[in-house]
Amino acid sequence: MHTVVVGTAGVTVSDVLAVARADARIELSQEAVAALTAAREIVDALAAKPEPVYGVSTGFGALATRHISEELRVQLQRNIVRSHAAGIGPRVEREVVRALMFLRLKTVCSGHTGVRPEVAQTMADVLNAGITPVVHEYGSLGCSGDLAPLSHCALTLLGEGEAEGPDGVVRPAAELLAEHGIAPVELHEKEGLALLNGTDGMLGMLIMALADLDKLYKSADVTAALSMEALLGTDKVLAPELQAIRPHPGQGASAANMLAVLKGSGLTGHHQDDAPRVQDAYSVRCAPQVAGAGRDTLAHARLVAERELASAVDNPVVLADGRVESNGNFHGAPVAYVLDFLAIAAADLASIAERRTDRLLDKNRSHGLPPFLADDPGVDSGLMIAQYTQAALVSEMKRLAVPASADSIPSSAMQEDHVSMGWSAARKLRTAVDNLTRVLAIELYAATRAVELREGLTPAPATRAAITALREAGAEGPGPDRFLAPDLAAADAFVRDGRLVASVEAVTGALQ
Repeated sequence: MHTVVVGTAGVTVSDVLAVARADARIELSQEAVAALTAAREIVDALAAKPEPVYGVSTGFGALATRHISEELRVQLQRNIVRSHAAGIGPRVEREVVRALMFLRLKTVCSGHTGVRPEVAQTMADVLNAGITPVVHEYGSLGCSGDLAPLSHCALTLLGEGEAEGPDGVVRPAAELLAEHGIAPVELHEKEGLALLNGTDGMLGMLIMALADLDKLYKSADVTAALSMEALLGTDKVLAPELQAIRPHPGQGASAANMLAVLKGSGLTGHHQDDAPRVQDAYSVRCAPQVAGAGRDTLAHARLVAERELASAVDNPVVLADGRVESNGNFHGAPVAYVLDFLAIAAADLASIAERRTDRLLDKNRSHGLPPFLADDPGVDSGLMIAQYTQAALVSEMKRLAVPASADSIPSSAMQEDHVSMGWSAARKLRTAVDNLTRVLAIELYAATRAVELREGLTPAPATRAAITALREAGAEGPGPDRFLAPDLAAADAFVRDGRLVASVEAVTGALQ
């Protein structure tokens, strides 16, 4: 099994994905243990002084003015975890919780939090045991970190609350820890605060969305190419020299992908035949421009994610010169913005894909295809309602594209008076990514049927490979009406697990 070693310099995107989605094991480096030990010595020295230090010997948030006596500090740290574990609503997905815990461990191991090595090791042990704390949908405002979600994770370290075992059954956390030989931790000064004060939930969801969207943007280039073939469009608009005079990198990559997929096609370039047109519709002709703009948005979001991965987000932080300073680095605005940007880009990509599907089904605009791609129009409805489903998904994605980060609501008696809503931005982006997958699956299903209905014309080798693989995956080709939902589900799975891109790349080589 793959092992991820956590040091003081942060982790990589691939590390996060390996832990969250592939259950990679975690080890703490000797460097991390040394840094944890050194930072803890600083915190212990400050805790012994009579002067109050925020997070060490004071209350939290609006209650930071109270100095906490030494005999109450263990109770203080335990209480902050218990009281902040106030989430409500449906459970959050396992992969999100694993990413959340792992990224908090990453920051803990930076040596800037003052957490003892044994607490960090317990975090790693819980993840390695496949124990997943129960975290709820609602509770984070994305400002002082993802407080409620991280508190539910910290509660498991205390042996309290509920968690899911490696068998998928939710049970008391104390039972699961005992079964795996993990002793619950007792939190000392600053440790409770350090376990719940970070942007880890929204960052984890950003990283996973980026991985999923990278695959979906390649998928969108494939489905756009198939639709161009099916509509007898011209691929001349994809020429590299045309992309070069508007040198957005994403646009060039999308156009190059479409050209590679369409290489050798016998369907493109027939727009001057029986139903002459000077130009293809925007949804066909401008596919690289729209998908390319989304790709460039992905590139910016990836840069933000990498910067956040290199960060130590906590308040207060232990600095190399021994100072412990309060700060505002926990604010989620940088991550929240790009989560919203990605939802906007995903909605637009879905919208242009739906417009191509609608064009394929409309006999007045499809250049010779039967109405709704039906076998016997009138008796058969063909893919009429598949487009309704696609339209419903796109409409929801437009609603999900409304920025969460443009909102703020004050909390903690106006101490936390401007929040990022980054967790909410991440949650709606996950839904948008799911919907985009389904939208592209429906375009794929319609476009492949339309290509097969172009008798006498031969599709490109790459699109032919995609059609063959899709049919083998259980999404049937043209014919009389049948129960359509299973075909759409098969197409959805075909796009979601990467088989669409893989089937094309077997012919074209790696797409950009």
